[in-house]
Amino acid sequence: MSSSPTTSPTTSVPTSMPTSVLSRKALLALEAVVDVALHARPNPVQARDITARQGVPQRYLEQVMQSLVRANILRGVRGPHGGYRLARERRRISVLEIVQVIQADSTYKKGGTYKGRNYKEEQPAYSAYSALGKQIIAPFHNRLCQSMVREIGDTTIDDLCATLDNGADNKTENKPDANPDFNI
Repeated sequence: MSSSPTTSPTTSVPTSMPTSVLSRKALLALEAVVDVALHARPNPVQARDITARQGVPQRYLEQVMQSLVRANILRGVRGPHGGYRLARERRRISVLEIVQVIQADSTYKKGGTYKGRNYKEEQPAYSAYSALGKQIIAPFHNRLCQSMVREIGDTTIDDLCATLDNGADNKTENKPDANPDFNI
């Protein structure tokens, strides 16, 4: 299977976008939270197990996990059998919340403001220079960004886990409990 974007049969215009809208760090955070949601039964999920499944360095993952713990998305469990659990039910954790945490943490480390940061109210990355850009492209880009924020705001970790439960991934060798949730 080719990793290049597919093209329309009538034109050479790509029909799929080859780039991601979310940062690699945000995608790693999402994958880590879903991993914890799927595998945290009966024991917490250890970072080394997540890194083995995801193929990322443990030091890099630990930074992401600590941000998620500080934001009350994950709960760190200490001890020899410690690791991570969801801090709340997976249906109460939105994808947007995870992206906000990673965005805010990255901005804070770069010298920006952290508290009071609202992802929905940020200025879009596109800055129009021409009248045409301001009249047409900037409003289009704003609608696109708002649509994305709505979509990730409406999607929960439970929704993402349900795609595995509904057969999006039919591998049974590593399939965790059918309906895991958080533990108190």
